[in-house]
Formats: sequence, C-alpha cells, structure tokens
Amino acid sequence: MKIKAAVLNKANAPLDIEELQTADLRADEILVKLAGTGVCHTDLGVIAAPGEGQTPIVLGHEGAGTVIEIGSGVDTLAVGDRVVLSYAHCGRCDNCTSGIPQHCRDFGALNLVGARVDGSTPLSREDQPVLGAWFGQSSWADHAVVTAHNAVKVDDDLPLELLGPLGCGIQTGAGAVLNTLNPEQGSSIAIFGVGSVGLAALLGAVVAECTTIIAVDINDSRLQKALELGATHIVNSSNVDAVETIREITGGAGVHYSVDCIGFPAVVRSALECLQTPGVCASVGFQGIPNEITIDQGLLLFGKALVGVIEGDAIPSEFIPRMIGLYKEGRFPFDKLIDTFAFTDINTAIDAAHHGTVTKAVVVFEAAESAHV
Repeated sequence: MKIKAAVLNKANAPLDIEELQTADLRADEILVKLAGTGVCHTDLGVIAAPGEGQTPIVLGHEGAGTVIEIGSGVDTLAVGDRVVLSYAHCGRCDNCTSGIPQHCRDFGALNLVGARVDGSTPLSREDQPVLGAWFGQSSWADHAVVTAHNAVKVDDDLPLELLGPLGCGIQTGAGAVLNTLNPEQGSSIAIFGVGSVGLAALLGAVVAECTTIIAVDINDSRLQKALELGATHIVNSSNVDAVETIREITGGAGVHYSVDCIGFPAVVRSALECLQTPGVCASVGFQGIPNEITIDQGLLLFGKALVGVIEGDAIPSEFIPRMIGLYKEGRFPFDKLIDTFAFTDINTAIDAAHHGTVTKAVVVFEAAESAHV
C-alpha cells in the first residue's frame, strides 16, 4: 500500500514527507497504522551523521498504533489490536530465549542499520529501496511494517498517540532504575542528566520509594521539572561540584545508586564517584563508539559497581504493561514529559528535541493531530 513517510535523504538536512510503497507482509510481520511516534536522540544521531549507504531512510522507533493487517504466520495479534512498538530482536538466539532479548545477538543488525537482517527493506519509492526497518519499525510514517513480536498489545482506554516512548526512551530510564538497580525502599539515588530518559528514571525512583532523589543537570528548567516530578534535591553541576554536593546532601556517605544518562566521560566518573560503598551506577548515556573513559579502579575494588544498560534491561512484553499499570494507578505520570506535534511539523519537533526546548517530542497523526502543546 501507499503510505506517507518522513524520509532522510541526506545528512543533516530536513526530512522530506514523501509517498512510499510498502511491500507485501512476510509471514511474521504486521502492518500498523500509527497514532503517534516519539523523537529520540538515537534518531537525531543518524540525521547528523548517517552511515555509508544509510540514506534514504525512514527513522523513528517509538511508535504506537493500530494493527490493520497481519502476516500469514501471526497468531499473537489481530487486526484492530492497539500496540506499542519496541526494539527488534530475533527471538531465537540464546539471549532471546533465556529472557534477555535486549542483548539479542543480532541487536545491531536488527535495530541500527535500517534494513532487515537479510538486507531487504519493506519500503520503496518508484521501485527504488528506502530503508524502512530502523529498530524494526521506521515509525516516522503513518504506517509501519513491524515483526509481530516487536509489538506489545495494550488496552483500548489509553491515549494511544502518547504511548510510543514507552517502547524506548521512557522504558530505558525507568527500566534502568526498576529493572537494573531495583533500589530498596528508603534508599538514595542520583540521576545525572534529566532529559526524557533521566526524568523517566526519576519517575522510576519515585515508584521504588527512594527517599533521597537527587537530580543533576546544567539546565535550571529541567531541574525545576525534576522537582515537580518528585526529586528531593537538585544540583546544577555548572555551578557546583556535583560529587561534593551529593556527599553534603547525604551527610558525607554518598548515594546508594546513580544513573548516568549522558555518557560524557566526566559525567560517568561523577556518577560513579558519588556512590557510597557499596553502591551501583547504571550507565545508559551514549556518545558513540569509541567513547573512552578513565576511572579509578580502586573505586570498583572497594565496592562500587558500574554497569551498562540498554533498553532499560526490559522485556517489552512485560515492562510496557507494568509501566501502563503504574500510569493507571497515578504513580507513573509519563505523559507529563510529552509535548505533541503534528506529523507535518516533524522537522519542528526534531529541532525542539535537538535544542532541548521540550522534554519528549511526540509526533501525532490524523485524528490525534494537534498543534504543539
């Protein structure tokens, strides 16, 4: 069928909204009509510097919508189901079958290239291929071809157009706290970088009932947002030494847990150094590869731990329903992180995300379309 998609045709250029053609579904695929899709910094990285042969491409990997067609081998979803789309995984390798699909052996090929593993793509224009399997979904379009096990069915009584970021950015931050760190009630935590991922981590810390929640950033408006969402303390690290300030807040001990949402070497070091002994730092920030950092090995020797986290250590089919359940209980107000833009304004949304004038930009379609709110 013909669809409308936002296509990146060359590096560091505005996207072009074009008419594309979808291929026939494979047996394990579904066609989803998008209600909304988020803008993630991983997308922005490709816009700035796509790899060789990575254009033209349709980006976007935080989609949510309604299933309108299913492949012949799909028996877990039906036409009319409302779904949130998450990262792609093969479902067959040792890591997938042992319950850690975020470490799928084919994660890079399935998510970070834009094509299927066999090199094909479900999208084309005038018989010329357009990469359309970014994170297994390429959801910056009004329809997406998705492998069925990358889609998580959700209830009908939810704001579907806002749910897409639960499949990546919000899942990453909240999961780093609730899955990776799993802090004890009454524990302390410091979150370095309170953009959308960091604020999702903060919401996770509130759910975990941490009693000391310290937000660290260089942007006062983000820090104010963190206070509104449950931070007990804020630290502007452009004005003060974050590690020393965190130790002052905790009576000299340091925090039990920390989350690095930036990936800059100095930030990772601070997130590790502010811990008490024992203590654990979860690093979710990404600044590309290579990204060498220097740390004091003595910190690790004496009980501090640094762990890398991808996709919030989440199994989407389990963690997305958990986040939605907490949202329904009023304990996980992720919608307070979101600003919406019409699909036709996707370049404005990308610019807002790039410059940090919004926390989480979400592009919405058709009946859900609205001006930036």
